Amino acid sequence: MPTVLVRGLADEGPGDVVGAFAGEADVDPDRIGEIEIEGEEARVDLDLPDDELGEFVERMDGNRVGRSEVSVTPLDDETRAVRAYVEYRSRLVELEREAEMERHEREIRQLSGRERESKGRALLGMGGRDGGEGLSGHLVKFTKRDGDALPDTEIGVGDLVMVSKQDPLRDDNPTATVTQVTNHSVTVSFETKPPGWLLDDGVRLDLYVNDVTYQRMLEALERLLEAEERPEDDVPRKHLRDVIVGLEDPGAVAAAPLRAEIDDWHDDALNDSQRRAVERAVATDDVHLIHGPPGTGKTTTAVEAIRQAVDRGDSVLATAASNTAVDNVVEFLAAGDHEPLRVGHPARVTPTLREHTLDARLEDNETYRESREVRDEAFDLLDEQDELTAPSGRWRRGLSDERIKQLAEEGRGSRGIPPEKIEEMAEWLELRERADELFDRAERLENEAIAEEIERADVVCTTNSTAGSDLLADHRFDTLVIDEATQATEPSCLIPLVKADRVVMAGDHRQLPPTIRSREAEREGLDETLFERLAERYANENGTGPIRSPLTTQYRMHERIQDFSSERFYDGALEAHASVRDHTLAGLLPDAETTALGDEYPALRPDEPVVFVDTSDADAPERSREGSPSRENPFEAERVAAYARRLLEAGIEPADLAVISPYDDQVARIEDELADVVPDGDADADADALEVDTVDGFQGREKEVVLVSLVRSNDRREVGFLEESRRFNVALTRARRKAVVVGDGDTVAEADVLDEFLAYARERGSVVAPVEAA
Repeated sequence: MPTVLVRGLADEGPGDVVGAFAGEADVDPDRIGEIEIEGEEARVDLDLPDDELGEFVERMDGNRVGRSEVSVTPLDDETRAVRAYVEYRSRLVELEREAEMERHEREIRQLSGRERESKGRALLGMGGRDGGEGLSGHLVKFTKRDGDALPDTEIGVGDLVMVSKQDPLRDDNPTATVTQVTNHSVTVSFETKPPGWLLDDGVRLDLYVNDVTYQRMLEALERLLEAEERPEDDVPRKHLRDVIVGLEDPGAVAAAPLRAEIDDWHDDALNDSQRRAVERAVATDDVHLIHGPPGTGKTTTAVEAIRQAVDRGDSVLATAASNTAVDNVVEFLAAGDHEPLRVGHPARVTPTLREHTLDARLEDNETYRESREVRDEAFDLLDEQDELTAPSGRWRRGLSDERIKQLAEEGRGSRGIPPEKIEEMAEWLELRERADELFDRAERLENEAIAEEIERADVVCTTNSTAGSDLLADHRFDTLVIDEATQATEPSCLIPLVKADRVVMAGDHRQLPPTIRSREAEREGLDETLFERLAERYANENGTGPIRSPLTTQYRMHERIQDFSSERFYDGALEAHASVRDHTLAGLLPDAETTALGDEYPALRPDEPVVFVDTSDADAPERSREGSPSRENPFEAERVAAYARRLLEAGIEPADLAVISPYDDQVARIEDELADVVPDGDADADADALEVDTVDGFQGREKEVVLVSLVRSNDRREVGFLEESRRFNVALTRARRKAVVVGDGDTVAEADVLDEFLAYARERGSVVAPVEAA
């Protein structure tokens, strides 16, 4: 017996379903079988042949059951597969949401405000200043009481913060979205007018769970059930949906991959592999992957694909998981002939980025200016209301609005209310109605202005999450390009994907996946990205595939730094461009230092690009701080700090040097060792400073010289998450001219990737002991 799925129910029961089916679709109640209702959905068995079932669905889809308008679809194998996909990933999203919420609430309960501020997840002693009303809501700018610089903080643009005065876990504390962060201030946006106490001193901001992002993921998953062949608005394209779910193969699998004919290139410097990737990306009808290993210019390639799609007349949406990645795309596009529109808030405040934001564009939009004038007029009416008696409390006395107006027309009082009070209340009601009409008109004009700017833009650029905001509601795009797609979970990518007919993703699944807080969700696959899943599903014998274009020329690393990663992670496909193939540390040093540096510290020999400093014969055990799950290694911290100081003395610019480690506590230890070199222990305080960071935090970056502290050194030979080979791939490939890796060879060799690296360093690089300076 066929089954149909009814979605959109409120509190209707089986009787309502039977009544609607019989009354609206002429179905004999005897042919209605089991009805199973769960939440807003019902599964109903129907004893109908296929032709009658199709006619029934056509009549009931969009019709009403009880008081609710519902969607009705056959629950066939295809629908069951889509539902299984949606339900499975929705559960993982919920697990991650709960883990993130528990993490923040537990930390807020367990740590003092000062401790949480020292971890970068709170700001204390803040005072607010009213920033007026903007497109995103009511703005408040927070600064320290004495105007001091803010401490190092994880709070960034797009984050949700909880704002409090006394108790940070009170249920009625307001939350706001961060729109700008500078060295001295944090500006946030409230959806509704914030309470006045925010403008006092002593306010606390806590990094909190951005529940909106999780809700948008769940909404995007649900929309997969509504896919259509020729969709409109935020309904997914059926073929693209079926490719994502696994019900259909991409077009390039059944036929030979197509390559678009491109005569005019915006970037003439693109190499052959980049051009081939753009040609295939532009020609795709559904999905294409631009696989960009470290230093191969995947964002450059993705931007060229965007430009070529625009040239072909496509409407294009460009997204990424982070604001920083979106800003990079905007800056690339702004440097050319195309006009990007940045929807959302840039992570950095630069004239270029500011010029291309939606807020800036609306300032010059006539329709938007009119909307502000209309809104101001409405607020003036509300000010007039303040001078009148409001129909509430002791003055209303059960009178309806219509009765108050009628009494006012007649000049009469009622129930002890004098006529003049009745007249004031009637005038108050009239002002409210006029204000409401003006607010509605202002909103319509504002939406028109936003639509005008979106239509005017060549490319709309935003984060995956903001693509699901009201600002882009009902806007559809021919092509979606997701940069850094391997840094976004699959549900995150679905937020913009439901708005597009085809998708091009740029990323590298051989580097680190997105961070997942829920261990259960991670075990069940939330860390496997959409890019990775499709790349592996359609991989062929040579490691590429019909929907994946690998970039093979890299412009970052010395050939010997490159070769380990190339052979271990990229099937030996990478080639170093001539401009970087042989560059070494010697090219950055005065002649006098070239010999002296290597004589003092063999690890720093300028002509050796790959070095492993083996501490296995030294007294260099790891340790854990009390109450911390992280690790530190004081000996390694001293070694890398000594190397960093000597490199700076030799003439290496601080901005060309980074020290990284997989462990947070080791990063903190190294910052302490280099306190006089890293300003205030904060590498982010100065763009020209030496940087100290975690490996994960440094992904996507590069420096001329990178020092890596592996930390683990123990008799049990436990390596923890050094076992994750992709983390070491990221660590090594941050270096352009020289990579120095410090670790206990006996311990870290328990990780396969590091055992292979040790062998590689012995053969193609250098393995040295951690000797003191000669």
